[in-house]
Amino acid sequence: MQIVKIVRLHAIEVIVLSLLAGCAHFEAKPLSPDQTAARFEARTLDNPELKKFLEENLKRDLGDWPLRGWDFGTLTLAAFYYHPDLDVARAQWAVAQAGVKTAGQRPNPVIDVAPQYTSNSESGVSPWVAPLTVDATMETAGKRGYRIERAKHESESARLTLVTQAWQVRSRLRARLLDYTAAHRRVVLLQNVRDIQQQILKLLEGRLAAGAIAATELTTARVALIKTQADLADAQRQAVESRAGVAEALGVPLRAIEGRELKFDLSQTAEAGHSLESAEVRQQALLGRADIRAALADYAASQSALQLEIAKQYPDVHLGPGYEYDQGAHKWGLGVGVELPVLNRNEGPIAEAQAKRTETAARFLALQARVIADIDRSVATRAAAQEQLRQIDALLEARRRQVQSIEAVVKAGGADQFELRSAQLEVSLTEVTRLDALVKAQQALGQLEDAVQVPFDALQSVEQDHHVQAVKEKKP
Repeated sequence: MQIVKIVRLHAIEVIVLSLLAGCAHFEAKPLSPDQTAARFEARTLDNPELKKFLEENLKRDLGDWPLRGWDFGTLTLAAFYYHPDLDVARAQWAVAQAGVKTAGQRPNPVIDVAPQYTSNSESGVSPWVAPLTVDATMETAGKRGYRIERAKHESESARLTLVTQAWQVRSRLRARLLDYTAAHRRVVLLQNVRDIQQQILKLLEGRLAAGAIAATELTTARVALIKTQADLADAQRQAVESRAGVAEALGVPLRAIEGRELKFDLSQTAEAGHSLESAEVRQQALLGRADIRAALADYAASQSALQLEIAKQYPDVHLGPGYEYDQGAHKWGLGVGVELPVLNRNEGPIAEAQAKRTETAARFLALQARVIADIDRSVATRAAAQEQLRQIDALLEARRRQVQSIEAVVKAGGADQFELRSAQLEVSLTEVTRLDALVKAQQALGQLEDAVQVPFDALQSVEQDHHVQAVKEKKP
């Protein structure tokens, strides 16, 4: 008898140890602000892992590395590689994916052991009473399936939220890169305006000395020159600040882009975007935008949540097979337990789930209405910007022809340098005005792209929880 008890104790020990061996163990991962800041500061555009990431998504060999010139396409991929907002979105998606595993878990059985001692047992009879019961829950009405469906929809919503976040990262990068390009272009144009104004001022000073003009005309020219110099200083400031804005949009420190040529083509506005205004693209946006699909996934999750709460009206079944050693007698039993739905039938949670579904549907309709408004506004804005640009182009062409005409007259001796410089100044000022219109047209195009969100190849890269994540922990 003693041997049997020892064997039983060892068997219990083996079972307990085997269960513990399969358990997860906590691994501390302290978060050091100094280390995270140092890793961020160490980020560069020279990273060989970044090169590998670009080549995988561009599907071509980049050749020489690091790249000297970076355009919007390559910078977008660099932002997808580095930007911390995408790391947050990926982590949230991973949490939602883990939720699917949680939803699929079945309830563990519960073992209850409650030994008792009989102080006045009969002589020769064991005083011990050792009952052992098992409580195994059997879920009914498909509750586990509804939980899994809800978790899957929530995971899909998190994935699509990641795609939406990628669009926001791209949009901010486009805006900052446009600011950077426009600021540098404005510096060049204003320098040209300043130079011509200085030449005009010198000519007017000569006329004033000869008594041909009044001093007020010279004052007006000087004020115009001072204003241009102030505008130039402001443009130079914007050029410096906009470079920092590009670095922020990429998710790298400013020194990571020092010495890099950042390129953004301003000349594509005239024809770009026509394909985005078609009825097919509009329909695709209303049905296929990532945030639209995420809202649909949220609604599907609310449907599954309601089904789950309705299923909870039906009680689960608890099976309780048991064994009892009662003062030498071996007793076996089978218990069945069911919750009695007499005080409530889960009406409250069902009502909450119904209201949540209604709220989710309302959010979807509000989002779709906002998308329609965004598309309509961006199309109208782009059309107005294009018309303004066409008018300025016509004006610029007319003033350039005027300069050519005056140059011919100057050669023939019928006009002086002042008239020529004045005409050239009008051309330069119109070029500045055209740059502003071109920037507005590019901004309108960007708004249209954000509104319709036509998928592009590089967008697929954000879903890769790429080897990049592990590499980032070790390398810049």
